[in-house]
Amino acid sequence: MDLVVPVKPLTKAKSRLRGAADGGIGEPRAHARLAMALLRDTIDAVRAAPSVRHLLVVSSDPVVAAELGVFGIDVAPDGPVAGLNPAYDRGAALLRERDPAAVVGALQADLPALRPDELGEAIEAALGLFAAGARRAFVADAEGTGTTFLLAAPGVALDPLFGAGSARRHERSGAHPLLGEWPGLHRDVDTAADLREAAALGLGEHTSCALALIPGC
Repeated sequence: MDLVVPVKPLTKAKSRLRGAADGGIGEPRAHARLAMALLRDTIDAVRAAPSVRHLLVVSSDPVVAAELGVFGIDVAPDGPVAGLNPAYDRGAALLRERDPAAVVGALQADLPALRPDELGEAIEAALGLFAAGARRAFVADAEGTGTTFLLAAPGVALDPLFGAGSARRHERSGAHPLLGEWPGLHRDVDTAADLREAAALGLGEHTSCALALIPGC
């Protein structure tokens, strides 16, 4: 399957986490470093999941493009319409241009406790549903109200409906909920409380370094 991850400009991303990386000061570079660390840990898990064939990041932030490009990760700029769902749509369209028959997935960029096996199990569960005739599937967040992962079967539009209350919107639009013990996949990070819960699960190395404020880590 092919996967798209959208990323806001680092200076604007994760605004409710501002100050989490530097004891509440909210220094812009420390905040940007934390936002990038969340992304890097998410991407590391994606790249280690054997079920993912191709990863595309959608972002117009030059720092994101430069840092990820070093690791051979494809980064496409945002399209003319701003916003999270248009970024997912753009990424899915680009992936389908490569392979119209691909299963396409949309993953949030703030899953620092994600494990490759969790992602792989969720993908396999979705593939099983698609084989039985389902067209779209999703994973809800830890609260059960948002969405961390959305997948579309071959030839089916992704139709992302991310945002507050997205789990219900995705289900009402016909997407099937995927139920599994995947704590890292469920735990996206928007607030300091979310970050503490992710830390209890076990953060990836990049987020751990960003929170420890270790130079060059």
